[in-house]
Amino acid sequence: MLTSKMIKDAALAAGADACGIAPMSRFDGAPDEMNPQFLFPEAKSCIGFVFRIPRGVQRGIEEGTQFYQYPSMAYGGINEIFAPAVLYQVGKLIEDEGYEAFVYRNTGARGVVSDMDGSPGNTLSPEEQIEINENAKTSTAHHRSVQFTRPAREGGVAPDLQFQFRLAAVACGLGEIGWSKMLLTPEFGPLQRVAFLFTDAELEYDEMYNGKPLCRKCGACVRECPGGCIPALNSGKTVTVNLDGKICEWADIDMWRCYAFYTHAGRHYNPFVPKEVWDANEDGALNLMEGITDVADEQEIMKVYTALQKYFPSWVGYNMAKCGGCIRGCVSVLEKKGGCMEGRFESPLRTKKAWKLER
Repeated sequence: MLTSKMIKDAALAAGADACGIAPMSRFDGAPDEMNPQFLFPEAKSCIGFVFRIPRGVQRGIEEGTQFYQYPSMAYGGINEIFAPAVLYQVGKLIEDEGYEAFVYRNTGARGVVSDMDGSPGNTLSPEEQIEINENAKTSTAHHRSVQFTRPAREGGVAPDLQFQFRLAAVACGLGEIGWSKMLLTPEFGPLQRVAFLFTDAELEYDEMYNGKPLCRKCGACVRECPGGCIPALNSGKTVTVNLDGKICEWADIDMWRCYAFYTHAGRHYNPFVPKEVWDANEDGALNLMEGITDVADEQEIMKVYTALQKYFPSWVGYNMAKCGGCIRGCVSVLEKKGGCMEGRFESPLRTKKAWKLER
């Protein structure tokens, strides 16, 4: 007989750092286009897996000396190697017991709606669709939604359905959402990524986290964001979700702006781009990064990418991390007295003032 203990033991043995299980009913009320209940209507259980991010992959960014270990190891390594291996092993266990295992790794793929602004991808005009078709082989799809998708059957939703991973992790009892929209867990603070498995097996379920608040509402993420992407705690700009009775609230982040600053950081936090490029700001391409405009949208993002992409080393399959300020600021605070990461390391992440280029 398949049990939750069997699944959790297998997950930890295969390399996951934590595992939680939720009934699919916890997703009742989610928007259809982001509701995992549509993925596998017969599913009864959602199994969430946590994979820790070694704190050391942030060290190069913290010191300003190496910027590729975070995207390649924390994003690429977990998404492409470690998480799929665990999903595969646990999925085999479940299917050996006669139940189906719908594995769902983080692909970074585009969804039926944009994860930037929620706009649906299937509402382009014919002219816009022609433009995308003509440039599909040469242009990066920064719109971040599937452009031509339609439901495959009546009453269904259009592919590719991408649900909110962080809320699903909360549903599985693995942690809470912090002010910066990051998932925080009691074991690792903001330093993890997650993957999921859906099954028609009915299991024993975990309660959602109800311990001491993991987010200290200290504002470190706000202060350390170079783009001002995260609203202040007293701004009133929040997103609130009722997840099966648990209220989850976080800052209403300017996601397009975050997209730009995560990969390009700005003149004070990007050592790859010469100062002269920022000063020249040819054709106003860097107006968003320079604070000349408050408009953050796909068009402004494309200007930034076009102007700055040539200055970076080759990509590693994932967008280059020039920022990570919110994560490192959060870790630094959570390692201090009373934080959930207190005492985990012999020395704190931050032992000196955070660097900033004066130019």
